[in-house]
Amino acid sequence: MDLETYLSGLRGKRVAVIGVGVSNRPLIALLLSHGVQVTACDKKSDLGAYGDELRRKGCQLQLGPDYLRGLDHDLIFRSPGVRPDLPEFGGARPVSEMEVFFEVCPCRKIAVTGSDGKTTTTTIIAKLLEASGKRVHLGGNIGRPLLSDAPDILADDIAVLELSSFQLMTMERSPEIAVVTNISPNHLDVHKDYAEYIAAKENIFAHQSAGNLAVFNADNAVTREEAGRAPGHVRLFSRREEVPEGVFLRGGDIVSRREGRERIVMTVSDIRLPGVHNVENYMAAVAAVDGLVPDGVIRAFAREFAGVEHRIELVRTRNGVRWYNDSIASSPSRTIAGLRSFPEKVILIAGGKDKGISYQDLGPVVNDHAKYLILCGATAGVIRESVERAGNYAGMPVVEVDNYPDAVKAADSVAKPGDVVILSPASTSFDRFANFMERGNVFKELVRALP
Repeated sequence: MDLETYLSGLRGKRVAVIGVGVSNRPLIALLLSHGVQVTACDKKSDLGAYGDELRRKGCQLQLGPDYLRGLDHDLIFRSPGVRPDLPEFGGARPVSEMEVFFEVCPCRKIAVTGSDGKTTTTTIIAKLLEASGKRVHLGGNIGRPLLSDAPDILADDIAVLELSSFQLMTMERSPEIAVVTNISPNHLDVHKDYAEYIAAKENIFAHQSAGNLAVFNADNAVTREEAGRAPGHVRLFSRREEVPEGVFLRGGDIVSRREGRERIVMTVSDIRLPGVHNVENYMAAVAAVDGLVPDGVIRAFAREFAGVEHRIELVRTRNGVRWYNDSIASSPSRTIAGLRSFPEKVILIAGGKDKGISYQDLGPVVNDHAKYLILCGATAGVIRESVERAGNYAGMPVVEVDNYPDAVKAADSVAKPGDVVILSPASTSFDRFANFMERGNVFKELVRALP
């Protein structure tokens, strides 16, 4: 089915769109342009000029605390962060923009999910394909919503998608190539439990056919076990062992083994991005694009690619001190990976909002990899406790501040030439910011403003 046929079937029907954030606005515009009766529902009481624009186009608005009241529409679209089983839906099954995109997309799809590394891996895959001459459409949890672009997508193009657990919860289709970077406890403030989170992630490969490909991290217990349930071809990646089919590390070489034949694709020294987690990201990407992208293109790209914003992003070097923004680190595992990226002990700024994850494993790693800890936000106390109660705590200074300006000032006051200062919160941003991007941008502005 193409998009025009799908939208024609909605004419004359009443459609509710839950959540009027950036990701759903193109969807609302698309529906209205095809004569669909749309009700835009949002917990905000006022959408300002955008709300006025929607009213002029004939869109009904249902806003404020009761924005989910009386939903008896023919079809309900939900934002990824809205659970599909809310009692207000009355047993109706809401769909997502991504589900419809999978239904109408005419080209091959490569999708990436995981608890950590999915944005970087998705970006690497998309850019490698572009560098090899492919026409690529990047979207999902990264880039732009792609549904409205579907009429311009050709059969020979490739859609590269980052998919979150929220997007995958109700998916009943899987991409031709699926990548699972790793799985660890995450988003337990939204998911009922860890089992539901894992089950959501598995939808990225659960509906594949026998001819499809799934790529799994052999070094992660959950994803290694999942590989045995994939219905299609399986490739593994590992930096700890030589896998029978997939990509692995042998000394400083990244080796691909495919159908009994192996070759060196690149070396670790080719990778400009710091950290062993980025070696894993490249191995996952290589496993996904093997046969689609020449090895020379992979090597040339890796030597130049400086990374994605807010992911161990070098903000500036001042008086011999390097300042890094790792605002994407909204979980302890992300901060652990960031700390392990540096050979020296760092000055760490951390803290934010809790999302139901244990911080027990964070403390020992902070003690091993940080020499000064600055805490700010709702999780400051629990992070301090994990550090000071760890068996390897040796009196590292731990200070708590009220806000980010004070955090940057505190770091600047103790930093000496050769030091690294990194914002890696191990927590979400929602205690004081709209999202991790706003948090990272505020941090960068403060650092750049230092005299």
